[in-house]
Amino acid sequence: MKRYGDVVAVAGLDLTVAGGECFGLLGPNGAGKTTTIEILEGLTAPDGGDVEVLGQPWRDGAAGRALRERLGIQLQETQLADKLTVGETVSLFRSFYRRSHTTDEVLALVELEEKRGARVSHLSGGQKQRLAVACALVSRPELLFLDEPTTGLDPQSRRQLWEIIRRFRAAGGTVLLTTHYMEEAERLCDRVAIMDHGKIIALGAPPELIASLGADHVVEFALAGGGGATPAGLESLPGVKRIRPGPDRIALTVAEVHRAVPSLLALLERQGAELSLLTTHHATLEDVFVSLTGRQLRDD
Repeated sequence: MKRYGDVVAVAGLDLTVAGGECFGLLGPNGAGKTTTIEILEGLTAPDGGDVEVLGQPWRDGAAGRALRERLGIQLQETQLADKLTVGETVSLFRSFYRRSHTTDEVLALVELEEKRGARVSHLSGGQKQRLAVACALVSRPELLFLDEPTTGLDPQSRRQLWEIIRRFRAAGGTVLLTTHYMEEAERLCDRVAIMDHGKIIALGAPPELIASLGADHVVEFALAGGGGATPAGLESLPGVKRIRPGPDRIALTVAEVHRAVPSLLALLERQGAELSLLTTHHATLEDVFVSLTGRQLRDD
């Protein structure tokens, strides 16, 4: 548990992350993800509960330092010295540990060899994020913490970081990451915990959580004229499992999209309603969150 005055940031979590897995903490801004991961990293003291990392509780002194040697940490905002070069930055972080990769090795891990002599201020956003991950990997960690590692990155830079994470996993490492990108969680994570208001509201493998919706697709539509009323008869359409009205659109969770969409169009035509929006997509973790809370994951 963690409280800041009257605000409960983390309301008590029961989590176990297995060695060798990639575990994701998902949720909107303010859900408690960063506070949770900072408690696990030993950066924030909890107000209650027990925390064990790699089988050990956090302690002061030599025991705490020994545990930190086994961890790699990439913060949500890593402030690196702009005037240092990439090589100098990695060398600085190497000096903090008794055991580490060489500078060449860690730059190769994140594919920044060609930027070794470049100043940090001259790097792109994606390159800075890879350098931050390089600093987290320099100690040959067993457990890698990544807090929103790809926020603000373009798709290519995001996929480059995904590949770095996959290679770390393939070498036997364990990853705990926070994210609000559902594609990222579905591609990388063996299991995820969806958080909201400091609590876990769903826990499991991404395919299992998506399957809990009872359908494979989501059909979203809106009516011309901005009418907020939900058309009658939606529940009788073939394959419709769930109806979720929203402020600007209506979402249908459906099992057979090829039957549901034509039937929806026919129903609206009979009622004299016109569409202003019609989209379909495979069900995602975002849909799981919306189903549980009625809100989008990216809501503030």
